[in-house]
Amino acid sequence: MPPRVPGKRPELLRGEDTALLRPYVLTPEERRERRLQHAWQRGRRRALWLAVNGMDAGPRWIHGVEVVGR
Repeated sequence: MPPRVPGKRPELLRGEDTALLRPYVLTPEERRERRLQHAWQRGRRRALWLAVNGMDAGPRWIHGVEVVGR
C-alpha cells in the first residue's frame, strides 16, 4: 500500500458525476435483443450436442443457398 501524503484529501464523488441507473437495468429493446441472442446460442448448442451424438441437425441455409437433406 502506498504511503499516505499528509494534507491531501481524495476527491469526493458528486451526485451529478455518477450514473443514476444501475448498469444491469435493461431497456425493453435490450431485453428482447438479449433474449434473441440466447435463443440463437441455445440452437447452436443443441446442434452441436446432436452432432456429437451422431445426428445431423446442421443449418438449413448456407450462404443463402438451401441445403437439401438426404
